Parts: sequence; structure tokens; C-alpha cells
Amino acid sequence: MVIVNSLLTILENGDHLDREEFERRYSASKVKKAELIEGIVYLAPPLRFTSHGKPHSQIVGWLVNYQAAVPGLEVGIEPTVRLDRDNEPQPDVVLFRVDGNAKIDKDGYIAGAPELVAEIAASSASYDLHSKKNAYERNGVKEYIVWRTLDHQIDWFLLKNEAYIKLEPDRFDIIYSQEFPGLWLNVRAILSNDMEAVLKTLQAGLATISSV
Repeated sequence: MVIVNSLLTILENGDHLDREEFERRYSASKVKKAELIEGIVYLAPPLRFTSHGKPHSQIVGWLVNYQAAVPGLEVGIEPTVRLDRDNEPQPDVVLFRVDGNAKIDKDGYIAGAPELVAEIAASSASYDLHSKKNAYERNGVKEYIVWRTLDHQIDWFLLKNEAYIKLEPDRFDIIYSQEFPGLWLNVRAILSNDMEAVLKTLQAGLATISSV
């Protein structure tokens, strides 16, 4: 009986589970990070500094600076998000409105879709741009950013008519959020690790809403 119970608490990459069973096994395991995407379990591998840790911190810094200037917003790093019965991701970063669709439930998790989700991915082969993107799209995440660090590319998707369209940078290499006024991203600067220029562009965006 002890052996059977221990097997029922194992969480393995590729398991097909519903959210309730996923949470039960996750809580009983020693796994540091796992996600449920379209009913399939994904376990996070060790993360490299240059391809994940550093760009992750840069996206966080950009969004935290925006949050500091705009009231009524929350930023979270790798929070558990209860999207639906088959999806419980831990996005790298989320930005959401306090009075928006996403709520903090009685267990302290995010329930519902944040307005903006950002993920750090190795390449276009990542599930961030496939099954996870489909889950975010279907559940109403309004803007979805994927930084493909090995490809040196940033994909920014906007939910329009219940489907994602890709936002393109302008001639100055800036992408403008359609959901959050003044949230501007200098793509060239962030890809070249120039956070001073990234924040300067963000301040220019924030100036457009403070002057309205």
C-alpha cells in the first residue's frame, strides 16, 4: 500500500492530468517548477543565466518600472495561474489590473487570465509558442510576449477577435502595448542588453499618458 501511494504522488514530464490531480501531485512532490498546459505536465529544466535568468530579470525590471508609475496594477514573477481545468501555467512574468479579469483566489493563486503574460523561451520550437500560446489565446490573455533568447527575437501578440495577431515594431524598433497605455518596448535596446535605453523609451511612453 505504501508503494501504491508513493506512485500516486509522482509528477513526471508528459503526464496527462486534470488540474485537480496536477495540484495534488505537485504539492506532494519535490519538483521546483511544473506547469499543466492543455492537460500535459511540463517540468522545468535547470535554467541558464544568459539564455533565461538575465533576460527574465530585464523583462521584470521593465514591467516593474511601468507598474510603479501606473496605479492599480500588479506584477508577478512565476505565479501559479489557474486558467481552466487543463491549464495551470507558471508564467515568467504577469502584469494585470487589480480590477481586471484575473483575481487572487482563496488559496492565494491567480484565477483567470492576466491582461499580459511574458515568457522567456529558447527558440520558436518551445511550447511557449505552441500549446501554451493556444491556452493563453483561448482563455483571453490580451497580450502575450515571448522572448526567444537563442533566436534574438521578441514576439508580441495581441488578442483581437479571439485570436492572436502579431504586433510589429515601428521604424524606431519600438512596440507599443495596445492594452496598457504608455507601455513601450525598445526591442533593439533590450536585445542588446541596453537597459538604460529600454527605460528611457518606457519613460517616453509614460510621458504620453501623464500629459493627457
